[in-house]
Amino acid sequence: MSTEELIPAGEFCTFHHVELSFLQTLHDSGLIAMTVRNGVVFLDAGQLPEVEKFARWHYELAINPEGIEALSHVLGRIGNLLAENQQLRNRLRRYESGLGTGVTLDYEP
Repeated sequence: MSTEELIPAGEFCTFHHVELSFLQTLHDSGLIAMTVRNGVVFLDAGQLPEVEKFARWHYELAINPEGIEALSHVLGRIGNLLAENQQLRNRLRRYESGLGTGVTLDYEP
């Protein structure tokens, strides 16, 4: 990871009015990754939208870190289930149109 992809956590905290201890709690629970270089804590720029979302949940909606962890997990599961559902719908559509088996089915339920 190059330094161009890293954001100093202190700058993030100052800009977003977030406590560094909050970021540390998110890191300890495995929700975000933090890197330490030369005694400075950094966040990966790619995870900024996620960190900003967690900060909004905590500071604007008063959701505690355990609730953030639970919400993140549930929303991730929902996203996976939606993707799987779409994949199964596409597969079913292929079979219903006869592309899945190479044979057109005359049977209609």
